[in-house]
Amino acid sequence: MKTTKLNPVARRPRATIATAVTALALSAISGIAQADALIGEVAGTKISIFGILDAGFLYQSKSGTNGKAKTSMETSGLRQTVLGFKGERDLEDGLKAFFNLEAHFDTNNGMFHGSGDADGTGSPLFRRQANIGLSGDWGSVTLGRQYGPALLAHIGTEPRAFKEQFSNLYAWAYNQYAATAGAVGTERNTNNDVGIFFNNAVQYRHTLGPVNFGVLWALGGKSGSTTNNSAWALGATYTGPVTLSASYQVIKDEDTGNNNVKHGGVGIAVPYGPFTFKANYLNAKNETRSGANVSDVGAFGLGVDWKWHPKNTATLAYYNNKDDRNRNDKTTNIVISNDYAVRPDTTIYVQMAHIDAGSAATIKTSIVAAGIPAVGESATLLNIGLNFMF
Repeated sequence: MKTTKLNPVARRPRATIATAVTALALSAISGIAQADALIGEVAGTKISIFGILDAGFLYQSKSGTNGKAKTSMETSGLRQTVLGFKGERDLEDGLKAFFNLEAHFDTNNGMFHGSGDADGTGSPLFRRQANIGLSGDWGSVTLGRQYGPALLAHIGTEPRAFKEQFSNLYAWAYNQYAATAGAVGTERNTNNDVGIFFNNAVQYRHTLGPVNFGVLWALGGKSGSTTNNSAWALGATYTGPVTLSASYQVIKDEDTGNNNVKHGGVGIAVPYGPFTFKANYLNAKNETRSGANVSDVGAFGLGVDWKWHPKNTATLAYYNNKDDRNRNDKTTNIVISNDYAVRPDTTIYVQMAHIDAGSAATIKTSIVAAGIPAVGESATLLNIGLNFMF
């Protein structure tokens, strides 16, 4: 697929995930409280607009086959760049109807961000969300293209909250791309975009005490089969003295119904004064459409956030990602960063990663949006940027 930004996987090695279900989805993946500026109210229907713009400079000490240094302007280093619209209206008996439309584009060139879809659409207008739903005291039901509940469950326990650069957002995305985005007649699922966004999907979400959970089913739409081309996902988060997360999802082949991707994860976050300690483990198993094992990637992350000033949060993270079926496909990564919140909606960020890649390292073990900087070598990357939200 291009490289896109999450971006996790679009037909180049820079994924298109990159990188969050109604209001919960956007606020979770973006890590912010949206302003959601009201732009109109007609006959009891409220319509609001929101957005994130993010761009910066990226230096890497080695790149490509020549191993030379490179400096570039990068979109979406902290969070994805998006423009979205939301709508809500009150119905009878405590019901509300809502919609979400969310586009993904690149700040450095103004182009729509590519996708990891297998159906060849390239750069959909509303890549991240295009859905409607109902909500009430019983929870919510959402229909259409939407974020899956599995990734959302781990926002609070992933060491860098799945930031768009230098996090296991990419181990998540790239491991769910290769086995689902092939040409017709190969490994393929047209309802899945890098294991984060799902087409033709219905999702139920609810909060019971300290537990928030979601269950999603993406309908396959194939004649004579209820499983071919389908996907299902579960995700839950417990928020109490500590935060716990768990998820599991399966993505099935378009023609054979085989479980091309089986992906699970668990995580924990423990606050202690100005510190929050995090640990997260993800596992992705890929198969061919006939059921032959291809890869078994374990992605392990440890990290600590330190709010050392009311406007500054520093993070130190360690990632060890390895494919147990291809032992030289591995990376060891150390990331250090600081986010300076000039105000709640404007952040200047600095983040640096040291990547030590195995001799057969692939995007499946990468924490970098564009993939492995230098296979079989170590590289240092520095990203400085501005994140603007409204």
